[in-house]
Amino acid sequence: MPKVLLDKKDIERAITRMSHEIIEKNKGVTSLFLIGIQRGGVHIANRLAARLRDIEGSSIPVGTLDIALYRDDINVRKEQPVVRRTQVPGEISGQKVVLVDDVLFTGRSIRAAMDAVMDLGRPSAIQLAVLVDRGHRELPVKADFVGKNIPTSRDETVTVQLAEDGSEDRVVLEWA
Repeated sequence: MPKVLLDKKDIERAITRMSHEIIEKNKGVTSLFLIGIQRGGVHIANRLAARLRDIEGSSIPVGTLDIALYRDDINVRKEQPVVRRTQVPGEISGQKVVLVDDVLFTGRSIRAAMDAVMDLGRPSAIQLAVLVDRGHRELPVKADFVGKNIPTSRDETVTVQLAEDGSEDRVVLEWA
């Protein structure tokens, strides 16, 4: 039976806190892009953008990033990667990019995302926002904005379920 780690209210509070931290670190939202990593990161990025708009009164461009072809395990996977949409609304060169993902684990997806972003342009800075940091890094990656740190074992799985995918908003822990 999965254990619920965060419910809808917990996720809303985390998004609000992360939004305030993004504003504080960047001294506002000028020259800021949010780019959600396909799939779950896109929903979190859209929620952050909505909250940032509520707080600051101005819209922030939000893009989507597919990292399927940038992953370092592409040659060892048995299945072909599912390629999704990459769409960045404007030029990112010289802008601050906040990469957004749902769960930070080994850091390999974030490395792939940074490679993909650099192929799109040369941002002035890349920051990282994640809803959940579960530890177990294999690469030197650290999030700038974290909704919740949740220590886990490697035998556990953290899944973010969101209304945008037809689920109830929650983060669950499951055992392998």
